[in-house]
Amino acid sequence: MEKQLHLSRLPSRPPMPTGVQSGSKMRMGPGRKRDFSPVPWSQYFESMEDVEVENESSKDSFRIYRIGSEGPVLLLLHGGGHSALSWAVFSAVIFNRINCRVVAIDLRGHGDTKVKNSEDLSAETMSKDVGKVIEAIYGEDLPPIMLIGHSMGGAIAVHAAASNLVPSLLGLCVIDVVEGTAMDALNSMQNFLRSRPKTFRSLENAIEWSVKSGQIRNLESAKVSMVGQVKKCEDHLSSVDSKAFEGIIEEEEEEEEGESNNKRKKEDDLELKECSYTWRIELAKTEKYWDGWFRGLSNLFLSCSVPKLLLLAGVDRLDKDLTIGQMQGKFQMQVLPQCGHAVHEDAPEKVAEALAAFMVRHKFTESKGGFQCLFPAC
Repeated sequence: MEKQLHLSRLPSRPPMPTGVQSGSKMRMGPGRKRDFSPVPWSQYFESMEDVEVENESSKDSFRIYRIGSEGPVLLLLHGGGHSALSWAVFSAVIFNRINCRVVAIDLRGHGDTKVKNSEDLSAETMSKDVGKVIEAIYGEDLPPIMLIGHSMGGAIAVHAAASNLVPSLLGLCVIDVVEGTAMDALNSMQNFLRSRPKTFRSLENAIEWSVKSGQIRNLESAKVSMVGQVKKCEDHLSSVDSKAFEGIIEEEEEEEEGESNNKRKKEDDLELKECSYTWRIELAKTEKYWDGWFRGLSNLFLSCSVPKLLLLAGVDRLDKDLTIGQMQGKFQMQVLPQCGHAVHEDAPEKVAEALAAFMVRHKFTESKGGFQCLFPAC
């Protein structure tokens, strides 16, 4: 979730990853427009599939994306409102750095995952989902697994690890989510969500907004990631979910009755009819689960016995418990400056380097392709 986005300053544009889709191709010369066209997942992942999970009263289907066939599994959990595609560029980069397999999951209520109760986004339910998806993919022959999560996904990764839902867990990596900062930011989340556009005329429009607003500061990542965040609107006004446009409709109630009110109503109707894309998930409706995601997270993280890595966009994110834990050497921490909240999208190469060094250092895997691991001091 972009709960910290409003706290960040927009820095100079971070470097694009090499060896995937060169950033130099995206630098526009004078007089040329930037290309905001979406790109397919297949440029970064090898396969996509829907994994069926048995629940008490239904079969749920979880969309996953994969790359690699040997080595430890990097199981990637995205943030609130995002999808597995937010890991696309990072996945291709890390795969070229170390011997590994990558599995990115669309969590419940997100992306193309389809479950009976998509509104139950409690930490308990979502962490159990992770365990069930792993079991459905690998059965009893579980490979060693490194859990990696961003924001909400980082919280779910911690809950899953602390609840021993991943028996073959190697290690845990949490990206830019800290209990203290997260809890402080919850009060302003609704205002942030209301400030976002309710609709977009096209995918290109959505991608352009994500980059220019600073939500994603890497154009290459935005071109694949935003596809998983938005969906097509219904073709006709009568079938459009009016709640998706409540920010537009609420303003109508403040107008005085008369011609001005009728004019505004016509304008609103026109915007709904012209809508092409809207958000896949209404994050404002998930507010009742926010506290459960983050409260007690620092102590849960510290209680996990596996090696741990915390990647942050700024040192100011660190709260008291984690500051003490870091000084005691209970986990490795690395700060990646000049990034927004979506650290793995803004600087996928830097995140890949940090994670690759961590895994090689702990002998979880080996580097490949001549990649040299430089171990940080912290």
